[in-house]
Amino acid sequence: MAQEAHVTQGPLTTEAGAPVSDNQNSETAGVGGPVLVQDQLLLEKLAHFNRERIPERVVHARGAGAYGTFKVTADVTPYTRAAFLSEVGKETEVFLRFSTVAGNLGAADAVRDPRGFAVKFYTEEGNYDLVGNNTPVFFIKDAIKFPDFIHTQKRDPYTGSQEADNVWDFWSLSPESTHQVTWLHGDRGIPASYRHMDGFGSHTYQWNNEAGEAFWVKYHFKTDQGIKNLTAEEAEILAGKDPDSHQRDLREAIERGDYPSWTVGVQIMPVAEAATYRFNPFDLTKVWPHADYPIHWFGKMELNRNPENIFAEVEQSIFSPAHFVPGIGPSPDKMLQGRLFAYGDAHRYRVGINADHLPVNRPHATEARTHSRDGYLYDGRHKGAKNYEPNSFGGPHQTDRALWQPVAVTGVTGETVAPVHTEDNDFVQAGNLYRLMTEDEKERLVANLAGGISQVSREDIVERAINNFRQADPDFGKRLEAAVQALRG
Repeated sequence: MAQEAHVTQGPLTTEAGAPVSDNQNSETAGVGGPVLVQDQLLLEKLAHFNRERIPERVVHARGAGAYGTFKVTADVTPYTRAAFLSEVGKETEVFLRFSTVAGNLGAADAVRDPRGFAVKFYTEEGNYDLVGNNTPVFFIKDAIKFPDFIHTQKRDPYTGSQEADNVWDFWSLSPESTHQVTWLHGDRGIPASYRHMDGFGSHTYQWNNEAGEAFWVKYHFKTDQGIKNLTAEEAEILAGKDPDSHQRDLREAIERGDYPSWTVGVQIMPVAEAATYRFNPFDLTKVWPHADYPIHWFGKMELNRNPENIFAEVEQSIFSPAHFVPGIGPSPDKMLQGRLFAYGDAHRYRVGINADHLPVNRPHATEARTHSRDGYLYDGRHKGAKNYEPNSFGGPHQTDRALWQPVAVTGVTGETVAPVHTEDNDFVQAGNLYRLMTEDEKERLVANLAGGISQVSREDIVERAINNFRQADPDFGKRLEAAVQALRG
């Protein structure tokens, strides 16, 4: 069902508002003569057309989004002073953007790839962005490896195609990726739709309460629609028949009033327990087992309004994990620390220095009060107000209260490996995940992995890749080796 068209009355005009006399024929020097440069409507239309696209996201280019509401359903004030979480029943407007990671803007939706799950909460204390995925872990634990990792997932500089050699060479040389690769090639690697998958904050974040106590948390968004996935065979057919399947499904569900929702919770770890926890709690390749830290469910998120314009509201939407509000802050997670810079920097390049002024990005429940001025597309909102601080002309001023609690650090500077906790290694949680699977799930997992590894051209890369899964679980490695050999003949 198409969105009802917005009808504008009156004559067609130029961008400057002058009426257009003829939009069918360009101005020429006589009948059949050359086009005149004085036809400013023609030049304006062609110049605008050439500039209609902005650089697509390097990752998460392919996406869909919707507006909705978040409602607090349980008291979390003992853990955070965030105003939007201050009382049961309180509602906050949200915008959620789903995406695939590796594909470009025109790629198909039904592919084996993590899904981005980015939520913007329009709170009364400013926008809070929670930038996550549909997986609780990631491939790497340090942001310095991120450009290299993404290069392996994108097109090879010589062939112009994604190459199995590059993908598996990097993964086999980065054993920390074994957990996420196992997750990605399991049954949840290709969600049936955006509505039928869970979301995770993935990183560890800090919550802090009015008393100044701090806690480490991990976010969980449990789909109320139930988990539904596609097999590799089903996805291959769907991606060819309907490349826009996930975007279409989300839009049409909201149009018919079938509003998707998620139950929201956090795992909570007292700060004092982090140093001695059996896994490094800031390692993005690890989960916190629920037996150690159960989920505290505290909210409900519902999507109930489609964007009116995909480019303006989905393509130009920006999310940054650096967008915190009082009571919420970062952790020493090295991947998160890198993203605190990289996301904002990407948006300043891609959309522009004033991207935060766009309707989808600006605060909806409060007003942004800054001393930043000028730049492309600056709208003059500050009028004649002073553009410095401190000033004695009634300008905005600092609060003298930090958004999050300080974290103690010790030691000397340097390129350091993250601290190793008692049960930390690159394979233990991948093995645990494998052993949780049913026999049918294991068979599909092995088949999916073998399908990718079997395309690798070099035997040493094949052996390294298989060996990572062998170390996760001997049976896992044995089955995978046999499946790869069968496919490679």
